[in-house]
Amino acid sequence: MGSCREEGLLHQLGQQGRHTDLPDDADAARPQAALLEKHLLGGEKQPPSTGQGPVFYIGGTNGASVISSYCKSKGWQRTQDSQREDCKLTWCEVKCRDTYCRFREGEQLLFQLPNNQLLTTKIGLLRALREHARVVSRTSKPPPSTQAKPGKDTTPALEEFMWTSPGRLGPQRILKMEEFFPETYRLDIRDEREAFFTLFDETQMWICKPTASNQGKGIFLVRNREEVAALQAKTQSIEDAPTYHKMPPRVPQARVVQRYIKNPLLLDGKKFDVRSYLLIACATPYMVFFGHGYARLTLNLYDPCSSDLSGHLTNQFMQKKSPLYMLFKEDTVWSMEHLNRYINDKFCETKGLPRDWVFTTFTKRMQQIMAHCFLAVKSKLECKLGYFDLIGCDFLIDENFKVWLLEMNSNPALHTNCEVLKEVIPAVVTETLDLALETFQKSLCSQKMLPLLSQRRFVLLHNGEADLWRRAGGSRSVPRPPLSPPWPACDSAASAPPPFHASPRPGARRTAPPRGPRFAPRRPRPPAPGPDGAQGGDPKARGSAQRGVSCGDPEREPSPESAEEERKI
Repeated sequence: MGSCREEGLLHQLGQQGRHTDLPDDADAARPQAALLEKHLLGGEKQPPSTGQGPVFYIGGTNGASVISSYCKSKGWQRTQDSQREDCKLTWCEVKCRDTYCRFREGEQLLFQLPNNQLLTTKIGLLRALREHARVVSRTSKPPPSTQAKPGKDTTPALEEFMWTSPGRLGPQRILKMEEFFPETYRLDIRDEREAFFTLFDETQMWICKPTASNQGKGIFLVRNREEVAALQAKTQSIEDAPTYHKMPPRVPQARVVQRYIKNPLLLDGKKFDVRSYLLIACATPYMVFFGHGYARLTLNLYDPCSSDLSGHLTNQFMQKKSPLYMLFKEDTVWSMEHLNRYINDKFCETKGLPRDWVFTTFTKRMQQIMAHCFLAVKSKLECKLGYFDLIGCDFLIDENFKVWLLEMNSNPALHTNCEVLKEVIPAVVTETLDLALETFQKSLCSQKMLPLLSQRRFVLLHNGEADLWRRAGGSRSVPRPPLSPPWPACDSAASAPPPFHASPRPGARRTAPPRGPRFAPRRPRPPAPGPDGAQGGDPKARGSAQRGVSCGDPEREPSPESAEEERKI
């Protein structure tokens, strides 16, 4: 199985998410495409020494060289001044309130949505999935007029209009949380931790994680009564401490305990998981994509009884602790093509899997799970024109080829310390920035988003162009207020957008008729459209104010992970 076949499959998957409604006259489309290439995807390159071009700022070292190379290739100038207000791109590892206060919507690009912890912390993701499950269970109940009558079996199939394949929506059985997310309990809630302590038995293995940490920090296994008793005593002693009630709410208890998947699929006897990417390239409207990453393997053979965490956690930070890492580091990261070849050779016949299972069944399952998670928080995310985010999603495959979502991570590792990562990471960063720039400019100029000239390997999961904006406290859809003049004006020959002063708002989306069920939004922001992009809901549900990191709202949505999230790298 050569790489050419796999590259073809990746190309086909990428094409599935593209829009096919192209102009009939291909020749007429070429000038517009050429201008978009020139003005949106890099423009005419300027020598770095000229001192011309937009200014960009990078805070931290994660992926800094790749990001800097991308920007400098376009003639942009890097600044070391984090307080500078004219940066057109700000990419920071750690979220800071001042950064969001200085942000000028429609004029700048800013990496990381301010409240992405709704997805990227353990408690945030758990809470979002639980709440989404409750909402879906309520909205999927049939109305009284369709209730079953005595003597008739009219039990409806549990369906909703949701994402089924790249760029397409249709009826599909709702994903149930327990089908893709391991059983999890919060230790900061007394009832939940007591429920866990009660149900535990020594035939099980659990893993305890801090809510807002990465690189395996603070993680330990829970496998016997003694370890459970120690955990129980520790949580109780913290709660009984005199200073507990003076601390931020529940911060000392900001942990989860999750059922450990004891039967993972192994690659040559080693445990592995798959890092993929959820890209929110634009937040007004939402343009959300899936991107392939790579497989991460442990150095040591898998032993469920081992106390060495490096055999249980696959991330590079844990593997680097081994004295053998420098000798075998190339074996700890596989490309998706390598993983696909291995699965084809080892399991297709013995397990009855379809050929290229990795690029077909597995990929589609990851996309479905990511879309489900995004829809669970879509109505709550802070969305301003210029925000974009790249989230690392970690999936595990068990020996029955069931796919589990382990966690989602903000500021995913963008280091290139081995050969596979040198190929994967620059491509991911480049397409991330290309898509963020193109969608930003198209939204600003009220252009149709699709087709996207910069879309190559990423696959479209959600196109929010049909989403409607709601007036705060009202029920009628209205455009958002106008923004101040943006980056250099769009070339009229490229798309002929309406004059800036004539547009109700640069970037206001054209509305489309609803195509699916309606859900009530929770806040006076772009409200929660149904999973198919349709909008609606009860106006009474829109009275609460937006929360998150903002200059005008110093208080965040209460969450135990907030304090740690600010310091997280």
